[in-house]
Amino acid sequence: MDHPSPDARLLTDISDGIATVTVHHPAKRNAMTTAMWRELPVILDRLAADPGVRVLVLTGSGDTFCAGADIGSLRAGGLEGADGSDRADEADGPEAAQALAVVAEEALAAFPKPTLAAIRGYCVGGGCQLAAVCDLRFAAEGSSFGITPARLGIVYGAASTRRLTALVGPALAKYLLFSAELIDGERALRGGLVDELLPAGELDARVASFARLLASRSLLTQAAAKEFTAGPTTPERVAYWARQARASGDTAEGVAAFLERRRPRFTWPE
Repeated sequence: MDHPSPDARLLTDISDGIATVTVHHPAKRNAMTTAMWRELPVILDRLAADPGVRVLVLTGSGDTFCAGADIGSLRAGGLEGADGSDRADEADGPEAAQALAVVAEEALAAFPKPTLAAIRGYCVGGGCQLAAVCDLRFAAEGSSFGITPARLGIVYGAASTRRLTALVGPALAKYLLFSAELIDGERALRGGLVDELLPAGELDARVASFARLLASRSLLTQAAAKEFTAGPTTPERVAYWARQARASGDTAEGVAAFLERRRPRFTWPE
């Protein structure tokens, strides 16, 4: 009877407006247990509500981003509960694990602040699912990417499939989903799955520098842009963001800072 490693957990650190969530499960290449899938939306809700957080960085510990779902945490007839107890349910299994991954993916998609995945090593299965839903992805050379439900006979979620297709186009999306094969960082970069591909020794510094840059920009602008780029909008939502812009004073501050040749001090409206 397998139990998830007690060392499998999500680590959170907040510094200078940047929240870093680290997938930590070194014994299994940072594979996500069912408990970790359940915990991620809770962490994201807390960070979204924290006014001191302006940017989220998602990464993995050591030399791996995330190797997907921890198949060993599934039972033959059920999933293991977050407390280590059996959850006997004939509907549970790999499909239920995928459902948990979709819930976590949607929570990450709904996060109202910029999200950046810092990737090294394997970014596979549920790990690639999480990376793809981040706003941006920076990867180290030598990283590998793949989406692997076809190896398990699992139907990849409709929303996840549409999101992947919007990101990389139908040709690469079909290649990844049909074959479950891994691609390297160069092909991921060409296909739009990765925004920047860097020497391994430069990834951390580049992510830190870019996260600080994002944290210095208008969160109002970023939040509105996240919503508008996610899909069709309505006149009501356009009007909502116009009201938020007037209430925030970001435009006035941005213009004043430009004219006074200083860094702007943007705030998020209450």
